[in-house]
Amino acid sequence: MAALVFGATAWATPLLRCEVTYAGSAHVLEATPVTDPYPVPAVDIGGRFWFKPVMVGQGSRVDYVKLYAYLDTRQQPLLIHEAIHLPPFQTGETAYPLTGTHHLYAGPVERELIYSCTLQGVQP
Repeated sequence: MAALVFGATAWATPLLRCEVTYAGSAHVLEATPVTDPYPVPAVDIGGRFWFKPVMVGQGSRVDYVKLYAYLDTRQQPLLIHEAIHLPPFQTGETAYPLTGTHHLYAGPVERELIYSCTLQGVQP
């Protein structure tokens, strides 16, 4: 019985951690599993971009990860990038690179947004 209890508590909640950089300013955004992705807010990055990391799942299970980047325009935020990551995900408590480094360019003068994300805590 002790092995079952230990096995159930050994895994932390999965954590998606994204480092987003614009104009030399870095932001670290973290996301944990949600069952409904729609209420997850996008985060303002330097007044030029918005970034929204979403991890859908429950407990230690991750169904998918979606990453959205928007250019902030006068009318409304404009989607410039969507990345979808589906299982299988690497399991374990150690963070591993989920995305690599992405460079996004948008706007009249091609402003650059850079991001990379790691994932950890996914249970098999």
